[in-house]
Amino acid sequence: MGHIPLPPYIKREDGPGDSERYQTVYAKVTGSAASPTAGLHFTEELLDALRDRGVERASVTLHVGLGTFLPVRSESVEAHRMHEEEYSVPAETARAVARAKAEGRPVLAVGTTSLRTLESAWGEGGLKEGPGRTRIFIYPGYRFKAVDRLFTNFHTPRSTLLMLVSAFAGRERILETYAEAVQMRYRFFSYGDAMLIL
Repeated sequence: MGHIPLPPYIKREDGPGDSERYQTVYAKVTGSAASPTAGLHFTEELLDALRDRGVERASVTLHVGLGTFLPVRSESVEAHRMHEEEYSVPAETARAVARAKAEGRPVLAVGTTSLRTLESAWGEGGLKEGPGRTRIFIYPGYRFKAVDRLFTNFHTPRSTLLMLVSAFAGRERILETYAEAVQMRYRFFSYGDAMLIL
């Protein structure tokens, strides 16, 4: 119920077609308050091409809450509290990540949603399958355990997601990247541009 959150550079009201377009081609489970927008860049054709090049794909579910998008308003980053969200890691995904780690292959998360799920489900001995709940807030200083690479959209200032990518790639590198994005007029938000962090 409600309206699709179109970014400000789309100069129209949301319509019936947006409900279908504001969803990944691989979505299966209803429950998120928002689409995992990094996944909006992928089509069935692109996923087929990646598979044909030997890219192994595995899925997770995180029921994104609106708290993910709340700006950090506290004076210290440590004082910010995330809302709790539900996630699930299928057994085949836990096995795929374990194989990749054992073989020295990188694990790439498509989106901060997937990254937060994988990092939340990581425990002693590796990725844990099954359902869980998380309030994970990743900011600089965090040591990543599950994810080695990240494909993500450009995020808004003072957001937890901008802090997450800063933790992943380094604050200075992200500041340089965002300065270029602003200069080159990249699009931020849901239907915006994306970057691959290696």
